[in-house]
Amino acid sequence: MLNATLPYLLHLFSLYQSIVPCSVPEQLPANTVDSQQYLGEWYFIAAVSHREADIREYRAMDNVLFTVEETAKNTLLMTGHIRIGENCINQTWIYHIRPERDDLEVEGRPQRRTLLWSGKWVNCSDCIIVQEVEPPVDSTGTEDSLNRHMLYARQSDVDSEMVTAFLKNSACHNMSASVKLPQEKGCCRCHGHLG
Repeated sequence: MLNATLPYLLHLFSLYQSIVPCSVPEQLPANTVDSQQYLGEWYFIAAVSHREADIREYRAMDNVLFTVEETAKNTLLMTGHIRIGENCINQTWIYHIRPERDDLEVEGRPQRRTLLWSGKWVNCSDCIIVQEVEPPVDSTGTEDSLNRHMLYARQSDVDSEMVTAFLKNSACHNMSASVKLPQEKGCCRCHGHLG
C-alpha cells in the first residue's frame, strides 16, 4: 500500500513546492548597508552547504565568537576566537567595502565573494547570514568550488526554532549538509553567557 501511495504523495509535495516556492533571504548589499550596526560581537551558530566538504572544518569546533571592528573607512577587521577541544585559536580576516560591489572583499582571497543576508529569513532580527562563494577551480567547471551559508547571532543562546528555520529554509534550496556548533565548553573570549 505504501508503494502505491508514495508516488502520489511525492507528486502532491512537488505541486505544493511549485505553488509555495522556497523563501529567499533578503540581501544586504555591503556597499549600501550601514556597517556600523554590524560592529561588535557575533556568535557563530550553524553552517549549511550543498556539499559536506564546504562545512567540514566547522565540525571540530565547539564554539566561535567573532568581533568585528572598523579599522579604517570601509575596512573591517573580523577576529574569530575559536574553541576546538581545550584549545583556543584566534584568527583574523580583513574585509573591504567597495562602492562598486555588493559583497565584501576579503583580503588575500580576491576570487571569494562574501555576501550578507538578513536574519529575517530565519525570524531573527539580531542575526545575519553570511554566504561565501568561490568560482569553479578551472574554466571548464560548472559548480562553485565553495558555496556555504553561515548563521551568526548577537547572543549564543538562540531559540532552537530559529536554527530549525535556518536548516529548513536552506534544505529547500538543496543545502542539506549542515553543522550546528554544540557550544558545550566555555568560549575563548566571552563577555556574556554561552548557552
